[in-house]
Amino acid sequence: MNLLRAAAVAVLGFSLAALPAVAADPDPKQWDRVVAAARGQTVYWNAWAGSPRTNEYIAWVGVEVRTRFGIALEHVKLSDTAEAVAKVVAEKAAGRTTGGTVDLIWINGPNFAKMKEAGLLFGPWAESLPNFRYVDVEGKPAVRSDFTVPTGGYEAPWNMAQIVFFHDGSRVASPPKTARALLDWAKANPGRFAFPDPSNFLGATFLKQVLTELTPDKTRLLQPASDSDFERLTAPLWAYLDGLTPSLWRSGKAYPKNGTDLVRLMGDGEIDIGLSFDPAEASVAIARKQLPSSVRTLVFEGGTIGNASFVAIPFNAANKEAALVVADFLLSPLAQLKKQDPDGFGGFTVLAMSRLSPDEREAFAAQTRGVATLSTEELGAHLPEPHPSWMTRVVDAWKSRYGVR
Repeated sequence: MNLLRAAAVAVLGFSLAALPAVAADPDPKQWDRVVAAARGQTVYWNAWAGSPRTNEYIAWVGVEVRTRFGIALEHVKLSDTAEAVAKVVAEKAAGRTTGGTVDLIWINGPNFAKMKEAGLLFGPWAESLPNFRYVDVEGKPAVRSDFTVPTGGYEAPWNMAQIVFFHDGSRVASPPKTARALLDWAKANPGRFAFPDPSNFLGATFLKQVLTELTPDKTRLLQPASDSDFERLTAPLWAYLDGLTPSLWRSGKAYPKNGTDLVRLMGDGEIDIGLSFDPAEASVAIARKQLPSSVRTLVFEGGTIGNASFVAIPFNAANKEAALVVADFLLSPLAQLKKQDPDGFGGFTVLAMSRLSPDEREAFAAQTRGVATLSTEELGAHLPEPHPSWMTRVVDAWKSRYGVR
């Protein structure tokens, strides 16, 4: 019996030795090793592709990381981030714990909360990136909180966003500056305001903006939604939309798909007021001759919802080292300066100017904001995003009440 046991142990030892070693996850604190291992890898960045200028910026990042680090960047173009999340969920269900098809995801809100809770993310890693030292964690607290959910180092910020409303000043002399004023304006000017289908994040954020302004208990929105008070807290939103919907573009019987559609509608003269999650949207569109030079931007008097955009790495990403390098490059002063260029992406930086070199600060200061872009002071402090569960429930309720059938 002892001989049989010894033989079995010997066979088991041989079998284990014959198995390929499972590579350890990269440690961003050993950055030189990460960069060396990343060379020759391909990063499949799953990112929303609804904005041509965002796509152009990602293409520029691809050129830079290939030149600087020998990394190939493939933009997997998504219409909805949930597509990438579904891939990772399916791979985990199939037992694919390594060699995943998604290396990097542009992710926010409910999708991040879902992946974090389900253990689908690699990390923590974000705050160990070399370039994270430049991030404005004091002045921009949203870089550490995604729709009230602490990031915990499982995603890295790369862009700041805030809801703004843009209008054609040649046709709207006194634009509305509150949600209720917008309702009154829309009733007086039927068909001249539109927001995207809330299946799109911009449309969903418009609903959250109105909800935040009108709900009787704003602080409750920072906690998970529940059956006990959902109807009471959202009742002002539905009353508002009951009044607004008949006065929308096409009487609410059709909705633009996204922000790009809104710009097109205004450029074609079909609407007079639209909205964007990018404070530089109108200026960039004017520079590209997509909007008339009379278009201007505003925020509501009580503030508007703002957040940071993040990238995350799935737990089973095949090329974690290269994904880390790309995420770090996105935080570099060079990449953030390029992103904030009003003639390109136009997105606002996540960096603190005080942490940059004098030359870097000067380069940022030399950038023009664009004719229709508000100053930091004019944008003001943004309103916090509600807990992600509110977005999910509000959008589902909107679809059942007003969704196009």
